[in-house]
Amino acid sequence: MAIQHLPLQVTIPAPKKNIAKTADSSFIAHLERASAQQLKLSKHASERLAQRQITITEGEWHNVSTKVQEASLKGVKNPLVLMEQAALIISAKNSTVITAMDRTEAKAQIFTNIDGTIVL
Repeated sequence: MAIQHLPLQVTIPAPKKNIAKTADSSFIAHLERASAQQLKLSKHASERLAQRQITITEGEWHNVSTKVQEASLKGVKNPLVLMEQAALIISAKNSTVITAMDRTEAKAQIFTNIDGTIVL
């Protein structure tokens, strides 16, 4: 039986990264990706907005989208968004408006399966 000798290999450890900087930059990257997402309307929500003649401006949609993403970062999955003219239930995970109703109709409702509320 022959013994094979291997040359000694010296491994120099890689310099340690600044963990705080890496974590901070990954959070910023996550926040930028989240803020780039736009809300989508489900077929049901689109029909409800049309039936109830609810109009939401581009600026209002942007505000709703931003607040939903902030809530999502805090762990909210299905927020109720109360606006001046409408109440929306949104899936933060899918960035999708599930349903919509006007505020007068919302006063008589009991909302279930929500885990947060955003008042605008």
